[in-house]
Amino acid sequence: MNWLSFAFMQRALLAGLMVGMICPVMGSFLVLRNMTLIADTLSHVALAGVAVALLIGVYPLWGALAATVMAAFFVEKLRRSQELGGDLAIGVVLSGGLAVGAILLSLRNLNSLDLFGFLFGNILAVTKLDLILIWLLGGIVVAVVWLLYKPLLAVTFDEEAALARGLPVAKLNGVLMFLAALTVALAMRMVGVLLISSLMVLPVAVGLRIGGSFRSFLISATAAGVISSLAGLFLAATLNLAPGGSIVLVSLGLLGLASLKKKQKG
Repeated sequence: MNWLSFAFMQRALLAGLMVGMICPVMGSFLVLRNMTLIADTLSHVALAGVAVALLIGVYPLWGALAATVMAAFFVEKLRRSQELGGDLAIGVVLSGGLAVGAILLSLRNLNSLDLFGFLFGNILAVTKLDLILIWLLGGIVVAVVWLLYKPLLAVTFDEEAALARGLPVAKLNGVLMFLAALTVALAMRMVGVLLISSLMVLPVAVGLRIGGSFRSFLISATAAGVISSLAGLFLAATLNLAPGGSIVLVSLGLLGLASLKKKQKG
């Protein structure tokens, strides 16, 4: 346990705690809206944002945040239009984000280590500024979900009924997409663009197998996300494994246990 004395590992654990909390929270709303691919889409766009930031000499997280927020609202605009449905809108933005990111990264001529960090994450390199932003923006995500819990829940389950009740459905959808964009940008530093959707989906799958009501499902999913993050980091530090991959493997293990428990009950 000597690795706990290192400052970089302490920062990694604190960052993992917040990211492990907000990813399942946002993933719960997205999964129930059949928008599980939105995390993949925004993560690929975030990669393009990072590339732009590196090209112009800006802090990478700002580029990722700007790119994901713009992409999130663009997806929502396409989704609500009559021309493109939700899945098609997500596919369009995902393809465009991946193409732009690949081109910009080639222009930047990043070495393989930098690219590996962007694709698979490098939470052990989290700086003090990264940690401050993760907790500040992550706290905003948690606070907004707590304040708008019931309206967001109503829109998630039935937009037409929510509209009939006088709820501002378009604005609530915009808020949800904005929060999803923040979450993806923050999680990218931890697990990388290729594994973000895993951290937003696998704990949610655990919650679906354990929770009864939506509240208990959300609590179970969040707990699974936090346990996956902290246990994954412990395994990575102990066995010298990739942190992002370790976190996802722990999530898969929890999903297996939850599925086994459900079968035993059945």
